[in-house]
Amino acid sequence: MNNKTKSTIFWLGMAFFFLPGLVHAYLLMPFPGSQDLEAIKLCYYLEKIILPLRILGAVLIAVYFIKYPKGVTTKSKVVKIAVMVIGLVSFYFTDYEYKAATMFKEPGTIKFANAIHSKVPESYLIIGVVNNGVAKAYPVIYLGYHHKVQDSVGALPVLVTYCTMCRTGRVFSPIINGKKQVFRLVGARHYNAVIEDEDTKTWWYQATGEAAVGPMRGSSFKEIPYEQSTLAAWLNKHPGSLILQPDNGFRADYADLKNYDRVQAVDKDSTLVNKNSLVRKSWVLGVVINKQPKAYNWRKLQRLRVLNDSIGNIPLMLAIEKDSLTFHAWKRSIDGKVLNFKIAPDGQLTDNETASVWNGDGTCISGTLKGTQLIKQQAYQEYRHSWLHFHPGTLLWNE
Repeated sequence: MNNKTKSTIFWLGMAFFFLPGLVHAYLLMPFPGSQDLEAIKLCYYLEKIILPLRILGAVLIAVYFIKYPKGVTTKSKVVKIAVMVIGLVSFYFTDYEYKAATMFKEPGTIKFANAIHSKVPESYLIIGVVNNGVAKAYPVIYLGYHHKVQDSVGALPVLVTYCTMCRTGRVFSPIINGKKQVFRLVGARHYNAVIEDEDTKTWWYQATGEAAVGPMRGSSFKEIPYEQSTLAAWLNKHPGSLILQPDNGFRADYADLKNYDRVQAVDKDSTLVNKNSLVRKSWVLGVVINKQPKAYNWRKLQRLRVLNDSIGNIPLMLAIEKDSLTFHAWKRSIDGKVLNFKIAPDGQLTDNETASVWNGDGTCISGTLKGTQLIKQQAYQEYRHSWLHFHPGTLLWNE
């Protein structure tokens, strides 16, 4: 066997051992260009064959050094050893440093406190869930780092998620095929977190709860209603709420998200003259009714505070509280009668038809309709690019 053929064995071994891991890491992390590729199936099946390929690569490398050490020049040996060292460094990064589950760990211990003992500022944005008389608040700054918290609310198992790359929270039931699952963070595709359940090994998109690839492909998580608001607004409605407390081991990671829930990308862009322009990372408020998605320009909605709109034949009202962060969406009809809402001069939410007053729960607290409850519609705050990708056919409100 000539030296060229011997070297080919070495380089094939190196390729099998290192390249699959590099490609896999590139596609599952937000490196330049990686997230725009349609490659989730490739990532999924590549992950399954990385170990066999590495074993094959290790065997080929071992064969080269054991069987063909003679006749190899010192220069060739030095080059190959140097390449192996570089490969081992890349192995560290692909299998540890840039592994999503390593970079974004869940809290070691999940601790909650009531409003009296909580260490969380009331100005923080939270994801709030209520079930069976129990209310819990999960601060976005903590969720944004961890990506997911597996918990229960009033004996209901919940998977509380948040992805900072697409700026959206979702709360799902972790029950699949009748069994509560444990989930791991796989990485990201299309700038959205991808998670895997323990039993079926299916990969799920966080932004929609849809199974993208794996045995459960085509199915979806059951979504659990939630609210996104400031902690202050949440406690105003649920004073006995439990609040997720920071894990001291991740304080530096939480600090990296300082002002994440306050400052838009357009505010940081000194080249953008019109801050109301809809750009890639503009915030939108998204709603889906009867499979029709619609997105609303957050900045303009924020300025109006109340918008009367419709999606198809469903009258809808969107409202942002005076803290400029807490939002609501309700169907604005009562017994077939459509109501039109506004913010009265005294700051209260009222309807034009009866001049009744409504609170932040969509309950009429005074007037002709006192005691009447508007039907809540789930809404999501999200980056424009993410909402449009995961909700094709979106109608856009940008008046």
